[in-house]
Amino acid sequence: MKRPRAFWLGLLFTIGVARLWLMALPSGFWVDETVTAFVVERPHDPSLAVAPQVPASIYYAVARTAVSVWGTSEIAYRIPSVLAMLGVAWIVAKLARRLIDPDSAWFAAFACLAIRGIDYFAVDARPYGLGMLAAAGAVWFLVRWLDTASWVRAAGFVLSAELIWRIHLIYWPFYVVLAAYAFARLWAGATRVSWLKAAAVFACAAAGLVPVALEALAVERQAGAHVIIGPPSWRDFLHLLRWNVVAIAAAGAYVARRLTQIGAYFRSGDAKYSALLILMWWLGPPVLLYAISRATGQSVYLTRYLSVALPGVALAATLAAHRFLPAQHWRLAAALMGIGALIALGQWNALWPAHEKSGWRQAAAWVNRVAAESDVPVICPSPFVEARPPEWTPDYHLPGFLYAHLAYYPVRARCRLFPFEDSPPAKAYAARLLAEELTPGGQFLIYGGAGNARFWQRWFAARPELHGWTNRREEFGDVYVVRFKK
Repeated sequence: MKRPRAFWLGLLFTIGVARLWLMALPSGFWVDETVTAFVVERPHDPSLAVAPQVPASIYYAVARTAVSVWGTSEIAYRIPSVLAMLGVAWIVAKLARRLIDPDSAWFAAFACLAIRGIDYFAVDARPYGLGMLAAAGAVWFLVRWLDTASWVRAAGFVLSAELIWRIHLIYWPFYVVLAAYAFARLWAGATRVSWLKAAAVFACAAAGLVPVALEALAVERQAGAHVIIGPPSWRDFLHLLRWNVVAIAAAGAYVARRLTQIGAYFRSGDAKYSALLILMWWLGPPVLLYAISRATGQSVYLTRYLSVALPGVALAATLAAHRFLPAQHWRLAAALMGIGALIALGQWNALWPAHEKSGWRQAAAWVNRVAAESDVPVICPSPFVEARPPEWTPDYHLPGFLYAHLAYYPVRARCRLFPFEDSPPAKAYAARLLAEELTPGGQFLIYGGAGNARFWQRWFAARPELHGWTNRREEFGDVYVVRFKK
């Protein structure tokens, strides 16, 4: 079988981007994306004081620019992430060519498309795509600076490194990756950069990050208030390593080698430093965040916080394939990787795939249709863990951060605001509402995330005041609307 030409690989990549990224752009926001819109539209809102780390990201300036250019819509908010992820795929391809094999660029680019997390963050109106681009840029400039000792590339490395932490405070483990690679090459003398020049460049980068470090320490004092899951298990750790992509690439390449009996090996003299960088990029952030989560009991081991490691997964898959793949088969392997990504991740059960399973837009429209028929009160539990007393009260002022989804997808009804989780004050408030407003009205709605809506549905259904009432639940992905009616 002939190797596909670059034109056909480019066309296949374009089709992959169109299906896996672009066709999901018009779908509704999930709840964190409504936070992006809230911060962009109300950057100095007092309600953001409960989560000061949220508006601190420079990502919101980029999102604000996108909205000013393309208007307010889900598509406009997500365009920066698409552009950032295209940049990530391009840098990963260039790094594969430099670190692994001159012919491996297309394979690495398609490996990006084959990683569900990269496809997800390419469509997400959140900081993670931009953070991945800054991290990939820092790696590229670091590698090329150590190759050439160019001060221009050193400046590019410092600038990229400065951006990583300013985009998201949880990305701090990536600095360990950069430092480890630089140290290894300096120690072995595998670079034209001297220790003195390297120390000066890293000192410059560190000095620029001092204000961010102080901000991170201030946020750390209240980190427990923002934890939404328990400490990760060993199974969680293995799952989020995305090892399956690496294993599939290695297995496919091994089969190709056995069929041809031709082995491929590193061509560059610094193969061990390349492998070190790739493995650190892939494993470093997950290992460090897992250890921190287990040690402190305050888990930050979430898919989105590990996003900075995903380009490393694509390079690790390329590295694994390189160990076995015959050199002349890189393009064919790249095409098979792209076709496999389209088949496995294309969501072919829908013409326009959804970015998330959170149907806030559809649920809000359903509530508004019901509310238009009668003056029905709507109970709205907050989807944010910060919505606890004393920050939450029944008189919480809208619009506010704790109910950002109500600002982007407005509900034209009498909203009664509940906290994120049940508590004695919340139950006392619910009982008072029953007596004063809900029972006399003859019907009411519960509108919120699946867990919160289910809890309050059970709680209200068990109340003697509602004996003989019916309740029916409408599901919009993981967003529920429950209608209680006399």
